[in-house]
Amino acid sequence: MALLTVENLQVNYGVIRALKGISFEVNEGEIVSLIGANGAGKTTTMQSIMGLIPIAGGTVTYEGNVINKVPAHKLVAMGISQVPEGRRIFQELTVYENLVLGAYTEKDKKEIKNRIDDVCTRFPRLGERLKQVGGTLSGGEQQMLAMGRALMNRPKLLMMDEPSMGLAPILVEQIFDIIKELHKGGATILLVEQNAQMALSCSDRAYVLETGEISLTGTGAELAASPEVKKAYLGG
Repeated sequence: MALLTVENLQVNYGVIRALKGISFEVNEGEIVSLIGANGAGKTTTMQSIMGLIPIAGGTVTYEGNVINKVPAHKLVAMGISQVPEGRRIFQELTVYENLVLGAYTEKDKKEIKNRIDDVCTRFPRLGERLKQVGGTLSGGEQQMLAMGRALMNRPKLLMMDEPSMGLAPILVEQIFDIIKELHKGGATILLVEQNAQMALSCSDRAYVLETGEISLTGTGAELAASPEVKKAYLGG
């Protein structure tokens, strides 16, 4: 069953058509990736779904409800969390405070504590640094914090925008190991990622975006084996 359905999505930046009518869906329990070069429209897609930029045409449907004009904070309450490009943690707040803000829709203090415990079990490094100011963390630790903050909402749909950006290869592997663990636990994930090889290796299905249009779609394995994808994105 489709948890998220995007139909003929169009976004304009002035006279520039950033998205030219793309359509895709994310089923419950899947990892679906959007891959493509810089400027292809991947982040624009994520931001338009989250209500952060206006949609010029088309529909976004979540759990059977059209959410085109639903503001971002209400989408969070509906069970959608985003790990934004560039992490965007609250630099001057502690790890603990960042995590608490991720659960702002939850009022039960005991439940919030349980969620922090769960996040620290998944990310032991965060558990060791709960009192540390977020801006003093390494890039990899900040990415873990951004992921942990999103998980504090117990999302039905987790949207991740370029989680490997700017990280050393060994940290990229760690982040994708965590993504795979979340998937095994039943998480539904929409992943935008420039590292096509890593994205396709863990995706049930994927879509290739080129200048605001979907040019290819298939399973992760099918696209990883595609001569076109190999040539354009996998160094083959």
